[in-house]
Amino acid sequence: MILSDALSGERFVAHYQIQCPAAEIAQRARDIAIEQTIEFPAALVTDPVIRDHIIGQVAVLHQIDSAAFVVAISYPIEAAGRELTQLLNVLFGNVSIKPGVRLIHFALPDALAAQYRGPRFGSSGLRTLLNVYDRPLLCTALKPMGLSALALAELAYQLALGGMDVIKDDHGLSDQAFCPFEARVAQCAAAVARANRESGRQCLYFPNVTAPAAAIQRRAHFAKQAGAGGLLFCPGLAGFDALRELADDDSLALPILSHPAFQGTLCLHSDAGIAHRVLFGQLNRLAGADGTIFPSWGGRFAFTPEECREVVAGASAPLNHLRPIFPVPGGGMTLERVNELVAFYGRDCMLLIGGDLHAHGSDLVENCRRFVALTAQAATDCSPQ
Repeated sequence: MILSDALSGERFVAHYQIQCPAAEIAQRARDIAIEQTIEFPAALVTDPVIRDHIIGQVAVLHQIDSAAFVVAISYPIEAAGRELTQLLNVLFGNVSIKPGVRLIHFALPDALAAQYRGPRFGSSGLRTLLNVYDRPLLCTALKPMGLSALALAELAYQLALGGMDVIKDDHGLSDQAFCPFEARVAQCAAAVARANRESGRQCLYFPNVTAPAAAIQRRAHFAKQAGAGGLLFCPGLAGFDALRELADDDSLALPILSHPAFQGTLCLHSDAGIAHRVLFGQLNRLAGADGTIFPSWGGRFAFTPEECREVVAGASAPLNHLRPIFPVPGGGMTLERVNELVAFYGRDCMLLIGGDLHAHGSDLVENCRRFVALTAQAATDCSPQ
């Protein structure tokens, strides 16, 4: 078989923002197209199929200002193989090391997107699991680090009894000596199940299964057997393809929340890295997360309202067959901001408030009920921006 017989002719497109003088943009774009495919001197390529079909093709040049451009480069779908790791490599592998280049969007033809199952539940499936349709879902985290498994289980019981929809491990909870993974997961899952029996509601517990590569599946299956209702996972620490493997596992079949730990430097500089829409939205959907946690504007992190809107777009805008997922704004959110948050994000989000639920008196159950009531009223009144 000659090389051309292995090529379908279909291509996927990546959009990059490039910082450089106008006189250099054509060459910079060409350099990226070569770097992300053959990584070989183009002048030495004699095979016309490689030269004309394998090397990335610069499709669009759009000038933002005197030294910033948006470039669309298309790649043959075969360059991505059948692996998420290689697709990410083509989108932003070596070029991630170059200054002044930012991946801001990508689009896949159906033939390539069909290789990825994506979110098993998505936002609509999570609503069905929880039987909540008329307001944002409510999420909180078990913290602080240092509490025993028994103490965290008691917190989980109170949070579930108070009306939380999702209770997740804090991402810093792993398998520490003061709170071993199996003991914590078993006791917290049992505590949430007890609260559900007493309240008649359905709260889901999402333990953190981010772990060394060889332990991820073992911890996830233990969590399933212990009665966990979902999983928390940090793809920045353990990899987007490890997230995909969890999402695709039919013997698990649990919803997954993606946490942004270790990903901040990928997005924080506006002239480099990966745009918020791609990193927290598109890539998480492609890998199979059902919700994407990110720091909302106005909290203790530096995301702007526009960057948060980008995350929402990446989580919900049409993306081939992949289901929309919940944007999960958090990072220092407070009860006093519930109206503002619902007005900004609308009903189709999951609000994450952790520490502030403990800051309004010692009755944690009542504090949670206040969170539920505030959100329900805000959802009735909201007019999404």
